[in-house]
Amino acid sequence: MLVVSEREQLPVAEARNGDAAAWNTLFKRYQMPLYSYVFELLHDEQASLDVVQESFINAARHIGTLREDRKFGSWLFGVAHQKCVQRWRKRRENEQPIDEIEEDYADPGVGPEEILIRKEQEEEFMKILEQLAPAHRSVLLLHFIEDFSLEEIAAVTGTQVGTVKSRLHYAKKSLKKQLEQK
Repeated sequence: MLVVSEREQLPVAEARNGDAAAWNTLFKRYQMPLYSYVFELLHDEQASLDVVQESFINAARHIGTLREDRKFGSWLFGVAHQKCVQRWRKRRENEQPIDEIEEDYADPGVGPEEILIRKEQEEEFMKILEQLAPAHRSVLLLHFIEDFSLEEIAAVTGTQVGTVKSRLHYAKKSLKKQLEQK
């Protein structure tokens, strides 16, 4: 979960003042969760890396607009989310498919049959997830993978909490229907 606990004080104020070490700390804290989220939306390794980099650059430029330092994580995810939306729109205009890049992370204690079954199940699930509207896919990923609250998802997506609840409801319903048809 990317909510900052009272014990984990992020150096947002220091970063706002241009402290390079503070930016390094923020980058280390958020780069992998942000990349994971973006990759699940775009399914393109290079585009995901680009979005993460662009998000941190935008964060550095606009950190002065952040009102509450403790909300840095959801604010940063919101920046990345908007970058993904821009890429979806651009892709629709150009009608270029997103290439899927898969990586194997084999568990040495698991046999090849299990790896194959897991991979097939994962591929099937990702195909079903891909069929969801980007807005529904996004709220599912933020809620279940990144463990964001409804309020945080609303901040990330730039919508109302009610809209997030609705999208989450319909995304789950659609996902369930797709899984039952398999």
